[in-house]
Amino acid sequence: MDSKEVILLKKALERQKKARQQAERILEEKSKELYDASLHLKQTNKVLENLLDQKTAQIDNVFVNIIDPYLIMDLKGKIIKMNSAAEEFLGFSKEENVKLTELIHPDYKEYSKASFKSLYTTGLIKKFRPGIITKNNGLKFIEVNGSLIKDKKGNISGAQGVFRDITAELEMKNLLNTQRQRLDIIVEHSPLGIWLTSKDALIKVNSTMQKMLGYTEEELHSMNPMEITSLESLNASKEYREKLFKGEIDDFSLVKKYLRKDGSSFSAKTTVSAVRNNKGELRYEVALIEDITHEIELEEEKKQLVKDLESSNKGLQEYAHIVSHDLKSPLRSISALTTWMYEDYKDKLDDNGVYNLKMMQDKVESMDKLIDGILKYSTIKSDNLDNSIVDVNEVVQEIKDIIFIPDHVTVKTANKLPIIYADRTKIHQLIQNFLSNAVVHIEREKGLVEVGCEDRGTHWEFSVKDNGVGIPKEYHEKIFKIFQSIGNKERSTGIGLSIVKKIIDLYEGKVWLQSEIGKGTTFFFTLKKQDENTTSN
Repeated sequence: MDSKEVILLKKALERQKKARQQAERILEEKSKELYDASLHLKQTNKVLENLLDQKTAQIDNVFVNIIDPYLIMDLKGKIIKMNSAAEEFLGFSKEENVKLTELIHPDYKEYSKASFKSLYTTGLIKKFRPGIITKNNGLKFIEVNGSLIKDKKGNISGAQGVFRDITAELEMKNLLNTQRQRLDIIVEHSPLGIWLTSKDALIKVNSTMQKMLGYTEEELHSMNPMEITSLESLNASKEYREKLFKGEIDDFSLVKKYLRKDGSSFSAKTTVSAVRNNKGELRYEVALIEDITHEIELEEEKKQLVKDLESSNKGLQEYAHIVSHDLKSPLRSISALTTWMYEDYKDKLDDNGVYNLKMMQDKVESMDKLIDGILKYSTIKSDNLDNSIVDVNEVVQEIKDIIFIPDHVTVKTANKLPIIYADRTKIHQLIQNFLSNAVVHIEREKGLVEVGCEDRGTHWEFSVKDNGVGIPKEYHEKIFKIFQSIGNKERSTGIGLSIVKKIIDLYEGKVWLQSEIGKGTTFFFTLKKQDENTTSN
């Protein structure tokens, strides 16, 4: 080997040595970096492990403290973990190895199978609502929202879910549905027509309303309520509805005419009520329609009857005056003739002839009283009452001074009588008829007639009591009818007590009696107080 080759070889060895030294240096540096990185990874791993432990503890804490029941189950439905809310609700603990699928009520088995199939297919289950049997055999209803659980390799390892008790909610829903069904039945079978609209669009109309109008529900759905309202009722109806829309009123009632499909019409009382939302905006109008056509016709007939009756009464009063005048004229003549005959021929007639003349005079006098009674009866009416302050004590005294009272009879007041507001003449007629009847029907040695009164709040209750012959029970009602009398027909026209009844009716009172044969009779009658300022002594 020559010197040049040796030199070249030495240079090559030196370069190789330098390269090796440089490589060793780089290797040392990289080794240090790897060591530092390894040390850092170890430290980081410890930090991560600590963090993981903390997160796991937090997750477990959250799991335990979830308010709603929460559970985890394996693929066979066995509950492997659940929180206290779930244990309390179900009544089981996780140690009892309960299967959720076994708790589902038999009626919900097929529904549950379909829901779980959807869970395994989509990975989620939403608003699953089965009925379940809890440990105490109570049927509960729950709503479940859940999802599948997968391991690190993506394999399905189980499922988890949160559920809530909806038993009360379903019960309320069922109750509302039941009530709604009952309400629908009531509405459908109501004798009133019922119409529900929203902004003139028909929502509901019952069968009664359909029958009233002659339209089907389908036909009415295409119509506006104004289309079935007669022109004469439109303006009033529009005015009320505008106020309803503006919120000025919440309901109104009016009588309006409706048009039937066949072109006829009927009158109905219509009551409309507003249904508003929380903002006070009108959502619906509910109308109740009552057909009052027949009632209106009856009212018109009643008005006409009253009008005819008033005309008839006026004619009867005029007739009574004419008849009384025409009858009294010949009666006066007959009375005068019998009086003259008695004066001229009483000495020439035998006892039978004198008796007959006196009988004629008595009959004429009875006829005169009968005519006066008819005239009084026909003129008693409410529109000719002249009410004023009347002291009934004074009226009784006046009557005692003018009527015939037999010597064996005493008339007195049982207590102080009131001062009332009434027509003095009518009160005089009323009490005089009672007293006149009483004093002539007492046949015992000492007769007594007592007038009394009690304050009954809205009415005065008067009584006229006697110790006379009494009145048989079968006459207690009859004697207040015109031309009905008992006892001595010669002394009674049969009009007196009918006049009494008519006057009492004018004052919205009642009349009745209590009687015992041989012991006496008490007549009672009431008069409504005519003035709130009426006083009594």
